[in-house]
Amino acid sequence: MLILFIASLAGGAVYINSLMPVITGYAAKNLASAVFISARSQADVEALDLNFSLIKYCSNELDTIHKKVTSRFLWGRSTAIYREGFGCTIVRDTDEESLRKIKFSSIARPAYNQDSTIWPLGNIVPLRIIAGAELSKLQEIAGKLIDQDAYNGHVFAFMVVRNGYPLVEKYRSEFNPKTRFLSWSMAKSFTNALTGIMVKDGKLDIDKPADIPEWQNDERKNITVNNLLQMKSGLKWNEDYGSASDVNLMLHREADFAAYVAGQPLEFPVDNHWYYSSGSTNLVSRLIRNTLNNDDEYHRLAYERLLYRIGMPDAVFETDASGTFVGSSYIYATARDYARFALLYLQDGVFNGEQILPEGWVKYTSTPVNGSDDSYGSSFWLNGNDEFPDAPANMFYCKGHDGQRIFILPDQQLAVVILGYSPKPDKVVEFNRLLGDVLSAIKQ
Repeated sequence: MLILFIASLAGGAVYINSLMPVITGYAAKNLASAVFISARSQADVEALDLNFSLIKYCSNELDTIHKKVTSRFLWGRSTAIYREGFGCTIVRDTDEESLRKIKFSSIARPAYNQDSTIWPLGNIVPLRIIAGAELSKLQEIAGKLIDQDAYNGHVFAFMVVRNGYPLVEKYRSEFNPKTRFLSWSMAKSFTNALTGIMVKDGKLDIDKPADIPEWQNDERKNITVNNLLQMKSGLKWNEDYGSASDVNLMLHREADFAAYVAGQPLEFPVDNHWYYSSGSTNLVSRLIRNTLNNDDEYHRLAYERLLYRIGMPDAVFETDASGTFVGSSYIYATARDYARFALLYLQDGVFNGEQILPEGWVKYTSTPVNGSDDSYGSSFWLNGNDEFPDAPANMFYCKGHDGQRIFILPDQQLAVVILGYSPKPDKVVEFNRLLGDVLSAIKQ
């Protein structure tokens, strides 16, 4: 019994040790980004975003002068630093001084000023005739959602856009239209857009094998870009967020996220098994970087070719320590920004009269993938399995951890944006009922 007891203690210590970079890395990275990008207070983030599991027991040291956070738990420690352009990065396999010496590409700001530019590029919304009943009902929904935590949510920001224009927009008292909110996995849909731009430029063929050096001597060489976008690579992967899983280790322990994913073996034949994987999207992000083979051009692609052109000049697309955009998880943008992104897909890849995405890309994006139960397309979720029975079957959406959503309803020319730490503890957000109420409000 003594031997068993000692073995149990040893096993527990080994497991806790494997969680250390996840526990402390999660705390340091998310607190740093929330403070230095979203301008939130340390107390607010610790009380809400970090108040769960073992992460709530971290001791977090905030250094506003050097813009960094150091988080400690038992013998574990992680530091995340803010760097202009790169956002916040956990210091892994390098040191803080070396990371700070790397400078982000010089990218000129867009010519327009949002405060003096008409929507959708800017924030001036032209006067429109809006049915009083319609607006009143939407405002009632927004009030219940934000002020009363209705629909089992604890939402920070809510926005409804129809026929290209905002109808209702509401925030909790701590937030405002300038607040940048974390995308979590909604970032995958932005990586879809960047891939589309590469295709439009003739620089990427999604049906050809992904040119990943680590795969050239085995069956992984047959994995295409399309397989990665549609989550059918066959690579071994664990997306469980409650353990020392692949996704947690990638985001919180690794310096080069894509290299970690590229090292995964095949678990299923290529293009044979659908399984959701944040790792696949980060491989696409690095593939875009390697294809361009020029970091200045890579960074400009994200900002000048996408974000700036769809009215998102203040969005921050964070990178890992290696300098690759974290295409799976880390965009910080305003509620209006996410609504603008929805407009790009509502308008078949056109924004403000400019064809940003190749023709047919939105159709490709929203076409169900075999094996996904009609619930997934290309880096977007679908309503084909009737998860939301009160919404149209052809609705597709961006889905992020902790209830981040951008619902896109093409037939109604409608977008619904929900952001923040959305679920209540042990509750499932009633998105279907919320969507049904919004649709009833705009039925006229």
